[in-house]
Amino acid sequence: MKSLSAEQLDALQEFINIGVGRAASILNDMLDCPILLRIPLIEVFDTAQLQQKLEKRFNGGCFSTVRLGFSGEFSGTAELLFPTESASILISVLTGEAPDSPDLDAVKIGTLSEIGNIVINGVMGSISNLLRQHLHYAIPVYMEDTIQNLLLHSGQSCNENVFLLAQTRFEIQQLEIIGDIILIFEVSSFGALIKAIDLELGVPS
Repeated sequence: MKSLSAEQLDALQEFINIGVGRAASILNDMLDCPILLRIPLIEVFDTAQLQQKLEKRFNGGCFSTVRLGFSGEFSGTAELLFPTESASILISVLTGEAPDSPDLDAVKIGTLSEIGNIVINGVMGSISNLLRQHLHYAIPVYMEDTIQNLLLHSGQSCNENVFLLAQTRFEIQQLEIIGDIILIFEVSSFGALIKAIDLELGVPS
């Protein structure tokens, strides 16, 4: 897997930060709860590296994720992923449901799906608009599983995937809830993305 230059990573980080900024503005308008989204770090991994990174970072366990497929000049899937405990805290804060409420799980699926849809569309919309590429989107899907199983069911051949990991911080009422935005591309599709970025940066082909 070819490593990215500092300029390419900076461009990706800028695109994604613009997207999450727009998503945060939409969420703030929808919810009676100020939300600040931050993306302090973006990294590129293959499947084994990403699994090791997330399991070490979150000490294993189960994750809640919202997955949305996209297609066009470059295609893949995008995910907003939280450790399940963080997801429950986030939903409890946003909805007012007690963390031990029997209704929380049902509320969690609907609320996280909506949040994931807004955040992922914000990110992918920013990338596609700034690179002048048209993308089509699938319906968001909510899942709960281990990171290993989630990666196995990413919808593409894992051995041929490139994973773009954007560590995400949701800052809500002095709570810092950590999740991740993961963009999954097949190698050829990732190459098309980088080619579009180089064109935008004026890098000779």
